[in-house]
Amino acid sequence: MKTLNVGIIGYGFMGKVRAYGHQVLPIFYDPAPAVCRITRICDGVEAVARKGAAALGAEAVTDFRRVTESPDIDLVHVCTPNHLHAEPVLSAMRHGKSVLVDKPLTATLEESRQIAALMPAYRGTGQMALHSRFFPATMRAKQLVDGNFLGQVLEFRASYLHAGSADPKAPLKWKLAAATGGGIIADLASHVLDVMQWLLGDYAQILAATHIAYPERPSADEPGKMIRVDAEDAVMILARMKCGALGHLEATKLATGSEDELRFEIHGSKGALRFNTMAPHHLEAYDGTVPDSPLGGNRGWTRIDCGQRYPAPAGFPGPKFAIGWLRSHLACLAAFVENAAAGRPGDPGLEQGVRVQELMELCRESAKQGKWVDCSTTRS
Repeated sequence: MKTLNVGIIGYGFMGKVRAYGHQVLPIFYDPAPAVCRITRICDGVEAVARKGAAALGAEAVTDFRRVTESPDIDLVHVCTPNHLHAEPVLSAMRHGKSVLVDKPLTATLEESRQIAALMPAYRGTGQMALHSRFFPATMRAKQLVDGNFLGQVLEFRASYLHAGSADPKAPLKWKLAAATGGGIIADLASHVLDVMQWLLGDYAQILAATHIAYPERPSADEPGKMIRVDAEDAVMILARMKCGALGHLEATKLATGSEDELRFEIHGSKGALRFNTMAPHHLEAYDGTVPDSPLGGNRGWTRIDCGQRYPAPAGFPGPKFAIGWLRSHLACLAAFVENAAAGRPGDPGLEQGVRVQELMELCRESAKQGKWVDCSTTRS
């Protein structure tokens, strides 16, 4: 079994998620895909780096190059704010490191294209942390779609709902500031755009509209200071897919009463599927080919107990126990480590990060122009 040294760049919330994953990987996967040792924690705030490193028995650094250019680092995690993704990703690729990147890939399409230009010569494993693909329920949905359970896909709706911006007193943090590559398109729509493309194929056309709820918000650093809001709180997207289906996608932080709710429904000529991350244990399926007589027959929605039924070597704690958000991130990490240890490309790879970046830019363009845009071409 390979031993891989790990460096985490950005030790905020997602950096801790990655650290947690590496700590428990040998418990949930027996055998683990590799022996992973977190040896370096990098953060622009030295105190944060030192605190994280002390907890993990690692070295604290403030320069990402101490991770991406170090000969003793094998795996790199980029968990920084969006506008700080491009440089460490490019550096990691140039130095042959395997890298797992939080979404979106970069803050701008131009930065993503710089990454795309390095891909032909890149020999590491590059992967996007698009964790919504890694619930057993969404993995089962993918199998059913690919197996023609739905027949011809006719329509769909998908949304990612949060409520954090519904309060006008909520401070303006980096995820909703344009200067740091924020906005709801980058923060939440990136997940929705990806998961529906993964399930149904690529987009043909989109029509988007965005909304800013309040023109100003309190500063996160200076609560008495009001700052102009320049990135969207919500986006609504109509989408025509290349498969012919018409659908609606939504991402918002204005959905009062919601917490972290990604959900989708897909309707086809033979059946339908639906899923909600607030009830992630189950995938719901409707088989329209089952007879509906007498008196309804056996036709109706079925809750499939997907639970934690990951394929071996995943085994802990067991298939029947309720699954949660962290488990999907752990499965994403396990796939990355397995691919890196075997020298395989990541899935979803960095090229999918570039495609999602293109789609995000098309959403912004459509919202600005107020018209449908063609998804077969992208804008700089």
